[in-house]
Amino acid sequence: MGKKSENTKEKIRRQAYRLFAEKGFKEVTMTDICERTGLSRGGLYRYYSGTAQIFSEILSEEYVIADRIEKGESARAILEDMLEAIRSEIMEKELSLSLAIYEYANLGNEDFFADVNERAKRRWMSLLNYGMETKEFKKVDAGRVSDVILYYYQGLRMWSRVISFDGQVADHYVETVKQMVLDC
Repeated sequence: MGKKSENTKEKIRRQAYRLFAEKGFKEVTMTDICERTGLSRGGLYRYYSGTAQIFSEILSEEYVIADRIEKGESARAILEDMLEAIRSEIMEKELSLSLAIYEYANLGNEDFFADVNERAKRRWMSLLNYGMETKEFKKVDAGRVSDVILYYYQGLRMWSRVISFDGQVADHYVETVKQMVLDC
């Protein structure tokens, strides 16, 4: 696939992400995505067969840390970047996919979400193990700490749809994760 096609797919995912965050999964149609992206129906269907395919691809995108670890970047710097991204997501109620994720999971996609969750856990465990190897992080049980990091975050994201959090809640999350892994 050429650069132009990749750019078009990225544009579709970016705009669809916003639609799913605004409306949930069930309410978004391919027509909505066409209107938001300015693509014709044929143009959109050239890249995606339906909203489920777009949504699955959005959820499969990963925060890439393996490259950063391979380059020998500081584990603490990678952690700081990840936590800053999470802090922003917690505070951006309008950009939360929590409702859409719940709807999509209830359509029989539990295996897909188990896989997404497992990859996220492996990503966190990889970072934690790397940080322990470089002696930037405390010795912790990487599996247990990864579970706490993931489920604490997911709980905040879900609740952010119905409760307005101030910045202090997001700050507490970031501080708690740092306390678990860093010698502050």
